[in-house]
Amino acid sequence: MSITERDLGLKKDSAVSEMEDKFPVMTAEFKRIQQEQYELFCAKQKNYGPDNISMGSNLEREDDRKLSLQGLFFRINDKINRYKQMIMFGSQDAVGEPLNDTFKDISVYGIIAQLVQSGKWGK
Repeated sequence: MSITERDLGLKKDSAVSEMEDKFPVMTAEFKRIQQEQYELFCAKQKNYGPDNISMGSNLEREDDRKLSLQGLFFRINDKINRYKQMIMFGSQDAVGEPLNDTFKDISVYGIIAQLVQSGKWGK
């Protein structure tokens, strides 16, 4: 089941309508990728739970959120360095993970960081 703008309480503004009209294939694919990433996020959270990011804290204190964001920085940095090695230096992947998986991970970690920062992680 896919999430719609209505489900999220979003309304289409003129920029969204204009881009969807002008670039229907690209915008539809963007939405498809977002849905795929959301499903991946949910599956990973089912496996790991929120403590893998919050490290057992409820993230109510600023120090706890900062620590969680630092952990996310290192996760994102690992993915950026993998991307750099493969694209800029032409290194081959040694574990068989496609580059596309790195793009997905960077994107999802970025959203997780926003959830942590907003105080909504694990709630």
